[in-house]
Amino acid sequence: MAYEFSHHRRVEFADTDLAGIVHWTNFFRYAEEAEHAFFRSLGLSIQMDVDGATIGWPRVQTDCRFTQPLRFEDELRVHLLVREVGKRSVSYRFVYYRVEGEREFEVARGNVVTACVKMHSKDGKIASTAVPEVVRGLIQPAPHDLPGNEH
Repeated sequence: MAYEFSHHRRVEFADTDLAGIVHWTNFFRYAEEAEHAFFRSLGLSIQMDVDGATIGWPRVQTDCRFTQPLRFEDELRVHLLVREVGKRSVSYRFVYYRVEGEREFEVARGNVVTACVKMHSKDGKIASTAVPEVVRGLIQPAPHDLPGNEH
């Protein structure tokens, strides 16, 4: 069962603001990219059909603390850790590292809570639902003593 995943990317010029620093909103986009890649690595999709219903994962809570800037062309590693698998939600910790050769420097960390929902195509409404067994059977919470997962 999986509880962590790393996603690598390079900072694009469009990710930066007038000061040449990654705009803070992009850290949430980077987290979402890592989450989608994590699901794909398990043979899943972030949007999938389960028992005839389309399942999705909207965010219900987010936070991020920034400690160092990222700039255009910086190499970034986003480390995803599963914090909790609830009855109707999955919580993650994301730790962002600037990679310089063999060394890494933490630049930010944050948390995301996603709700598991069924999406109704007829009226566009969503309703909370239990985390599907296919997901629950592949992921588990990361150990608390794992670097980056301290409380």
